[in-house]
Amino acid sequence: METCTSSQALQERCLSWRQSGHSIALVPTMGYFHAGHEELMRRGRALAGKLVVSLFVNPTQFGPGEDFAAYPRDAARDAAVASRLGADLLFAPTPESMYHPDHSTWVEVPDLAAGLCGLSRPTHFRGVCTVVTKLFMLVQPTVALFGEKDWQQLAIIRRMARDLSIPVDVRGVPVVREADGLALSSRNVYLTPEERAQAPHLQKGLALAAGMAAKGETAPADLARAVRAYWAAHMPLGREDYLSFVHPDSLAPATDAATPTLAAAAVRFSRARLIDNLLFA
Repeated sequence: METCTSSQALQERCLSWRQSGHSIALVPTMGYFHAGHEELMRRGRALAGKLVVSLFVNPTQFGPGEDFAAYPRDAARDAAVASRLGADLLFAPTPESMYHPDHSTWVEVPDLAAGLCGLSRPTHFRGVCTVVTKLFMLVQPTVALFGEKDWQQLAIIRRMARDLSIPVDVRGVPVVREADGLALSSRNVYLTPEERAQAPHLQKGLALAAGMAAKGETAPADLARAVRAYWAAHMPLGREDYLSFVHPDSLAPATDAATPTLAAAAVRFSRARLIDNLLFA
């Protein structure tokens, strides 16, 4: 596996691959790899002739007071994982190599970024869209893979690629979970033992709503009340950031969960903010 830290070196390598007729899969990450990242890499390895994994804790998607400095990092371990899973190139730039000192160009999808995580992280998706656009320009991938745990991010990147006519197949990969249902996340390391014991109830509350909808109880307000009551009983250490029922593509609020609906939620613990979702009809 080749490793590079320069945007120019990444672009030159990927251009040479494309000129030689190779397809390229891109897996953008912020590192601290877990089994969810590994599944993204496996899918990418199977879909293209070359696999590029980016490892970049992107400062522009962190807001004031968020955990940029404390975000978990283990570059040596991550490199070993990427190599084991067949990455051809690991791109590990510094912020200075990705953003000029006078950087002033941003990419946004404001309609899809306004709700859900955008309510409490108003500049987050601007940073995500900008860095992903830069990676798309540098790598020119055939396919790019993103986890469905970050459903809003996936929907935004798909819309961005469509609207800007970026010729990349943006694919979602199902959530990878622990045995008790907790979605894998690099931020799970922030949970105390007591919080970790309660955290799986984030998903179980969403599953409760899906079961109610399957039985014909489809009013989002009623579903939300039931989920909040469940969380209060089983996840008292968690504080709701949001709980929403939305259309899975437009992210517009659902008026009736009998139609395809995404239940999406974020919950804050003492040091961790966890997100999860469940798609149901």
